[in-house]
Amino acid sequence: MQQMPPNPNYMAYDRAIVVFSPEGRLLQVEYARQMVKNGSTAVGISLANAVLFGAVKIKMPLAVADSYKKVYEVDKHLGFACAGSLADARELVDIARVKAQINRITYGESISVPSLTKHICDRKHMVTQYAGVRPYGVGLLVGGVDKSGPRLFETEPSGTMIEWKAQAIGRGSEKAKKVLNDSYKESMGMEDGIKLLLKAIRAGEKKITTENIDMVAVKKDGIERVSLKK
Repeated sequence: MQQMPPNPNYMAYDRAIVVFSPEGRLLQVEYARQMVKNGSTAVGISLANAVLFGAVKIKMPLAVADSYKKVYEVDKHLGFACAGSLADARELVDIARVKAQINRITYGESISVPSLTKHICDRKHMVTQYAGVRPYGVGLLVGGVDKSGPRLFETEPSGTMIEWKAQAIGRGSEKAKKVLNDSYKESMGMEDGIKLLLKAIRAGEKKITTENIDMVAVKKDGIERVSLKK
């Protein structure tokens, strides 16, 4: 089959992050969004007194499982789940951890979930404005429990920040979102939240087993790994 030539209307506009196409699009940002869509599914749910994260973690023969992650602890009350580039996620997690500790040392209290999310979004947005850099090819679900209660946010490669009650990102996100839209209820308990999260992930990722699902509960006083029955 003969390969179609590249669209000439885009060739001059996807070589630099700072150039808008005639349609008003930043093509490098859209490519980064596609990388998030290609990543394995991650889901976050805000519960009555916690935020629940679940992510599909692909098993690799002979690989040490703890050496690559999809869910991260940022502070004792706050965590991330990611879809897309794990290398980009790791850098943003390091930036977030430093920011959280600076806030704790400076003000004597833990950072709020919106403040930390905004800090990460500012970083993501910054790299869409300068030549010689590229957007972060990772979507993050940022969740935790602060003075205002459980909070869940999504950050995408453009630096957009949106708060959600429940959200999914990654390749199975559309089917997972449908499950969340149909079944999510305000102030769900932990047991119902775990059931819903598993249902959402399995809707988006066919033939997935619990061995491939990494799930944690982020509470006010710490982060706990959820043990799933096989």
